Amino acid sequence: MAPLRILLADDNDEILAEIRELLDEIIGTVRNGEDAVEAVRRFDPDVVVLDIAMPILDGIQAASRVRDSQARTKILFLTIQENPEYVSAAFAAGASGYVTKLSLLSDLTHAIREVIEGRTFLSSSLRR
Repeated sequence: MAPLRILLADDNDEILAEIRELLDEIIGTVRNGEDAVEAVRRFDPDVVVLDIAMPILDGIQAASRVRDSQARTKILFLTIQENPEYVSAAFAAGASGYVTKLSLLSDLTHAIREVIEGRTFLSSSLRR
């Protein structure tokens, strides 16, 4: 099996650094939703990890564009947003997973495995 290819989209340098420490499979990072859509088209990653609150295009808009492009890339949100409306919007936009930044260390690698295997993932703090 080929190694995973993960694209990160977040405008927070501290979060990007934390994820880089956690994952070896990162092929690139972008800081806004528009660049995320372009990078998915250019690099064809297995997974794009999107924040919701980003400049130019937010993560929900970017996910919708990735989904509409019929890219094979799985969409996984990593965000501080815990509001159920954001969770619903993320899945409606094409997400396969939703991880809260508070659960980054405990959930992100598991969430990536789940979405790659065709399952959905939701941080345990959001399951009620």
